[in-house]
Amino acid sequence: MASDKPLTGQLLEDYDEVSMADLCRSCRVEVETVSLLVQEGILDPVGGDAEHWHFTVTSLKRVRTAMHLQRDLGVNLAGAALALELLDRIAELERA
Repeated sequence: MASDKPLTGQLLEDYDEVSMADLCRSCRVEVETVSLLVQEGILDPVGGDAEHWHFTVTSLKRVRTAMHLQRDLGVNLAGAALALELLDRIAELERA
């Protein structure tokens, strides 16, 4: 059954920030998973301690890619970090 309410949303730029809760909800991961991604260097949070972390919008794609590599391809988080680093480098080279 369709709702009569129109969908609403907000367009975000790459430099916009999202909260830990928004990141977890959007990527369907737990806070503990995000903490592990930070420890592996996959994510670079803004803010002092984990309770106040915020992430750039580009972190959403990084989390989803890391989870895909882990879940679907069996890559561990260290391997996912390396793969993301290489993908970042390829993107830099393509821009140059």
